[in-house]
Amino acid sequence: MPQKAIVLFSGALASCALALLAAPACAELLYKLSTRCSLAGADPQACTVEAEDFGSVTLYRHRIGAVTKTIRVTDSPLKMELYNAERKKWETLQSASARFSANTVCFNGRDLCVVNPNYLNSVQENRPDLMTGRDLVRVHFDSSGRTNASCYDDGCDLVLK
Repeated sequence: MPQKAIVLFSGALASCALALLAAPACAELLYKLSTRCSLAGADPQACTVEAEDFGSVTLYRHRIGAVTKTIRVTDSPLKMELYNAERKKWETLQSASARFSANTVCFNGRDLCVVNPNYLNSVQENRPDLMTGRDLVRVHFDSSGRTNASCYDDGCDLVLK
């Protein structure tokens, strides 16, 4: 093969490889749920939640009126992030909590709350040894988005230092 053809072929191959790396993984829609959500502690209102599995990442897209809030959960290491649409970047969550009796999940205090029995059922199914009999779970994240503290039920009243 002439030198020029080899360079062109190598360049084309590299371009194809880069294009494949940049392409998003094929998503599998896990569920779409019509439910209730609230923003910044306001009263709950109708919303939809779509959960999409991208392999080691799951996106939870919450549509509340004209506002969309997306939470990204990465499997390994376990991390949770919120997409900031204004800045066009993922930002680390500070905290998340789940109240199983109310089927409610909240992020960053009450910045975003959603009634989502689908997600909570999956949490209980994935960790029955840890979640059986639990009602409240709170998690705090470090600056990289990884869990650095968690508590359950009455233990959440304790101050960890």
